[in-house]
Amino acid sequence: MGSAERPRRSLPPLLLLLLLSPPSPCPARRAARFDPTWESLDARPLPAWFDQAKFGIFIHWGVFSVPSFGSEWFWWYWQKEKRPMFVNFMKDNYPPDFKYEDFGPLFTAKFFNANQWADLFQASGAKYVVLTSKHHEGFTLWGSEYSWNWNAVDEGPKRDIVRELEVAIRNRTDLRFGLYYSLFEWFHPLFLVSKYRPEVLWSDGDGGAPDSYWNSTGFLAWLYNDSPVRDTVVTNDRWGAGSICKHGGYYTCSDRYNPGHLLPHKWENCMTIDKFSWGYRRNARISDYLTIEELVKQLVETVSCGGNLLMNIGPTLDGTISAIFEERLRQMGAWLKVNGEAIYDSHTWRSQNDTITPNVWYTSKPKQNLVYAIFLEWPTSGLLILGQPNATLGATKIKLLGHGQPLNWISSEQKGITVELPQLTVHQMPCKWGWTLALTNVI
Repeated sequence: MGSAERPRRSLPPLLLLLLLSPPSPCPARRAARFDPTWESLDARPLPAWFDQAKFGIFIHWGVFSVPSFGSEWFWWYWQKEKRPMFVNFMKDNYPPDFKYEDFGPLFTAKFFNANQWADLFQASGAKYVVLTSKHHEGFTLWGSEYSWNWNAVDEGPKRDIVRELEVAIRNRTDLRFGLYYSLFEWFHPLFLVSKYRPEVLWSDGDGGAPDSYWNSTGFLAWLYNDSPVRDTVVTNDRWGAGSICKHGGYYTCSDRYNPGHLLPHKWENCMTIDKFSWGYRRNARISDYLTIEELVKQLVETVSCGGNLLMNIGPTLDGTISAIFEERLRQMGAWLKVNGEAIYDSHTWRSQNDTITPNVWYTSKPKQNLVYAIFLEWPTSGLLILGQPNATLGATKIKLLGHGQPLNWISSEQKGITVELPQLTVHQMPCKWGWTLALTNVI
């Protein structure tokens, strides 16, 4: 991840791994097969679970977590670009002949407990998780025969991190298990799919090469037609230069993408709690982390505009999730326990945000005749003016999620309504960082 330009490197073509993998047995009834062309692949409907999920956790963890300084692109900034901050950090803290590869044995994952991680992710309210199985420097979190001595089984932890987390997620939670995979250096994550069955495959790191260089359309045709996850897997749009925001499954468009308006295609806002890095940073200050108020706002804005939020944490080299990340995850879970009805399985409404009162965002559930107005600031007057919903006397009902009692409202003179909020003490508030009105029978 990161906004740095992807390094270019000419690599000899690898043998087509697709030829080495027999197709999975086909069920009795199969949908039409997909051709290895973008026209065919882009027509595949996105599995419904993804849009229903709305919220996922991204995990950036690897050898870059050892220096844990500046960025997960540490190796590139230090060795290739020779940025002074990174060069001086190495000069001040490591021997002169120290190489990036020497960080490998120091990536111990000594305190990594997959069950603890899984329980925390469940508590966060997330519905899927995406782990960096391999970032751009090539170190894999599984025992890859293609990356001998530069993987978590042969070096450092001496453990199959991917397998441990996959088992914990599937045994202890209702989250979908997903994997991030950097194309850079290798061509196909096919062996990953067959072994770990990820239901999200988050591709990245095309090195500036087109999708034909990586044979992305060939791989995706296999993924959608014959892989063990063909019916449920979702993919993103980073399959080669020019494919982002144009081809693939859902669109990511850029890191921290949050357009603030409705898009015609399903999209995801992948973003970080640490404003400046995807990997863990020892030099981060408290002000570098987004507050829970800011994170709730990101979630609400994203979902109202039809997107999913993929919120990133960076564990430490020894496998612990720092207290600041844990607190944010648990806070998000507490907020979703009250307001999740307006998030999960929701749809966009005809208006994404209110035209009169700022920081009010809308979602809906058309089958239940429900519209949700999520407001991020409690009005001091106790009256919330909503310019978008049109209500009907005798039919429209309004309640505050977590409170439950019907609220009084009046129609405004021209359009919209004014809602009388309940008079609550701080301790009576259903939550602290944003509230939701459920409006029945409004147009």
